[in-house]
Amino acid sequence: MRAKVRAALDVLYVKRLVKQLEGRPRPQHIGIMLDGNRRWAKMSGIADPREGYRAGGAKVLDFLRWCDSAQIEHVTLFMLSDDNLARPEDQLNPLIDIIAEVVEQLAAPGNPWRVEAVGALDLLPAESASRLKTATAATQDRKGGTKVDVAVGYGGRREIVDAVRSALTEHSSQGGDIDELIESFTMEHISKHLYSKARSESDLIIRTSGEQRLSGFLLWQSAYAEVHFCETYWPDFREIDFLRALRSYSLRERRYGR
Repeated sequence: MRAKVRAALDVLYVKRLVKQLEGRPRPQHIGIMLDGNRRWAKMSGIADPREGYRAGGAKVLDFLRWCDSAQIEHVTLFMLSDDNLARPEDQLNPLIDIIAEVVEQLAAPGNPWRVEAVGALDLLPAESASRLKTATAATQDRKGGTKVDVAVGYGGRREIVDAVRSALTEHSSQGGDIDELIESFTMEHISKHLYSKARSESDLIIRTSGEQRLSGFLLWQSAYAEVHFCETYWPDFREIDFLRALRSYSLRERRYGR
């Protein structure tokens, strides 16, 4: 009975938050750090941390549906950093498999999202990288829904280095002189060579689990992003938590250093 009352109150509160957001500024690009899966499993008395990752993976579909309802254009999901790749194989491989399963679910027929895997996919096991590429390729002609970037084997510093390398390679392959490029090199050269094909700027970064750091996430894109830290572990993240983050964003004055 208590659970039913709580659910009914949550529905009413969601409607209230949606009403408060009407006519308010909202982010076009949200980056979200899906943090706290292992701690959630431990808190829940679950010995196998993989169950925490599975619960977190299931939450991704709910989150993207909330983003669609809120008319968010672009979302970047931080699911695996390049630093995480140093974990022991018995911890890392199951996590990568779960990520691949989530991406395949997002790519399934009937879902609206155009999905791209961003990061150093060449550092992943070959079979896992192939699964990600195959799944995301099937979504590239989709027109509706939120654009979704799944950051896997991702590091913000690595992305900037790769962007510079890509800009140099492109210029050289077109017969350009490197010294000439150095003279004319601008921030735009980096922006257009980032992993994602979507817009580079991020408006709002959300991190769950109570941690208050970016951990290398979207370093270039988040130069003027607003940041919202949520105490909730990712598998317990609710639509209420999401709408509160949007409300917090809507009440801030973005000055871009001016």
